[in-house]
Amino acid sequence: MRKIVVIGMVVLALVAISFVGSWYSQSQVNDTSRVSMNKTNPARSDFENARSLTLPSHLEFAGETVPLDDPDVRERLDRELHINTYWHTNTILMIKRANRWLPMIAEELKRDSIPDDFKYIVAIETNFKNDTSPRGAVGFWQFVKDAAVEKGLEVDDEVDERYDPVKSTRAAADYLKHAYEKFGSWTMAAASYNRGVTGMVNAIEHQKERDYYKLMLNEETSRYVFRILAAKMVLEDPEKYGYDVQPQHLYAPFETHEVEVTESIPSLVDWSIDHGITFRQLKRYNPWIQSDQLTITNGKTYTIQLPNT
Repeated sequence: MRKIVVIGMVVLALVAISFVGSWYSQSQVNDTSRVSMNKTNPARSDFENARSLTLPSHLEFAGETVPLDDPDVRERLDRELHINTYWHTNTILMIKRANRWLPMIAEELKRDSIPDDFKYIVAIETNFKNDTSPRGAVGFWQFVKDAAVEKGLEVDDEVDERYDPVKSTRAAADYLKHAYEKFGSWTMAAASYNRGVTGMVNAIEHQKERDYYKLMLNEETSRYVFRILAAKMVLEDPEKYGYDVQPQHLYAPFETHEVEVTESIPSLVDWSIDHGITFRQLKRYNPWIQSDQLTITNGKTYTIQLPNT
């Protein structure tokens, strides 16, 4: 009886070993097939392959030379350029949205004689979205309420002009112009847009140094100008950094016409319908509208953008 039990156990063991061996052989075949398929799939291979980027020998921000002969400066730029280049989804959307918004932003900055490079601030602040930060900064240019009101933007329950791309750009241009007058440097003016004029003045006085690249600053401000430069480099030549975005994939600028409003509108929903659009469309083209009504006081007027088609 004992012999029969032993023989039975041996047979079961041999069957189990045979099954495991067969499964392992098949899994090896499957793995080999997967490897072969990946080798013949250039799209996946190209996406997964990352390369180290070469920095330019010369670079300027707003006409001011970036001291790339300084190893510290090169490494700070290197970091931001690699982050932008390999942050694929974010960078593709940045390229697409830039086509819609950069021409308008550049035009408004030029009106106030602000260097063209400052248009890339919107790319790093909000990626061309009308966002609200955890700190309460709002819109393309991330104005907090007090700073917005100081620059002449209206902020209340019905209207928040921080969300108006044109008016907020004009307010930012005014800030940058005065910051440049204070520091005599566009690079320092850009840094102050992140840290504030007072914050930069305090850093200058404490460290007895006026060069942005030589100041010891908080990390966010220390990276700020380099982030602008990295966005500039990628947006000026996307293909150089591996982005092949077809023209038809770019987001087109809005085509609108203006309607001047001189009387209160008790229902913007009904007003939208009367003008052949939805309330959602009204908000899309006029993000500064914060309510479903618009109150006109003291002879004030508002300009509403409506789509051409």
